[in-house]
Amino acid sequence: MHDLAERFEESRTHLHAVAYRMLGSRSEAEDAVQEAWLRLSRSETDDIDNLRGWLTTVVARVCLDHLRARKLRREQALDDAPAEKLEREGGFERETELADGVGVALLVVLETLTPAERVAFVLHDLFDLSFDDIAPIVGRSSAAARQLASRARRRVHGSPSRPETDRTRQREIVSAFLAASRGGDFTALLEVLDPDVVLRADAAAIQAATANASKGAPQFAQEIHGAAAVAEIFKGRAQAARLAILDGTVGAVFAPGGTPRVAFEFTIEGERIVGISVIADPQSVRGLQIAIVDD
Repeated sequence: MHDLAERFEESRTHLHAVAYRMLGSRSEAEDAVQEAWLRLSRSETDDIDNLRGWLTTVVARVCLDHLRARKLRREQALDDAPAEKLEREGGFERETELADGVGVALLVVLETLTPAERVAFVLHDLFDLSFDDIAPIVGRSSAAARQLASRARRRVHGSPSRPETDRTRQREIVSAFLAASRGGDFTALLEVLDPDVVLRADAAAIQAATANASKGAPQFAQEIHGAAAVAEIFKGRAQAARLAILDGTVGAVFAPGGTPRVAFEFTIEGERIVGISVIADPQSVRGLQIAIVDD
């Protein structure tokens, strides 16, 4: 146990930096790191080849659960504005040293992201984890994890508008897409799809589509490019799809009996859809915060 504790301490600074970037609070980051130690001390460690990577995954999952709990409670991510909190806890200089250079401005922007976006962005853009490693943490496919980070990156480096304004416009665009799909209106689909739109589907969605091809199921692939190809996939379909909020953004779900089975995530830029992710893996779907809304 002593040797294990020493190895854990070697990763403590790194783990705290990961947790701080995700949670924006030094005390909450310390709690997440401590939880990682508790889980490690209760685990069989003989099969852990990369202890630092294992601990990073545990901390990331603890932080993701915490961020989702915040959102469910509809609380602010920080008790105070970041600048006020940092001043109270000892000033910018000390906090910056502890956080390894995290800027207050970045923390403010990170608070605008959904939990899954924040985790994907932090792990990939700030700690260089691969999307294959990030995918199981956020409960998505590798392609979907990439899309989460890309969406987060645009917000971090851009000038996002007010969330409620964004959501209203998202809802209009996704509703138009669903209506065009149900009505088989190819032209209307092209109007809401970016010419370079990319449709991505996870392995479960591809497998289910292949198994039900004789019943007219859309034939998904890992990636399908271009508005015409994507419009052809969805034309005349989505009859049972329902508008939904997925991790804070507007999407759609196939939910027979009210139980979500397949989720459709949309990435929207300007007035058009630039990306669609089809998620059918049961564990990934369960990992989403889903609220079905009226069309």
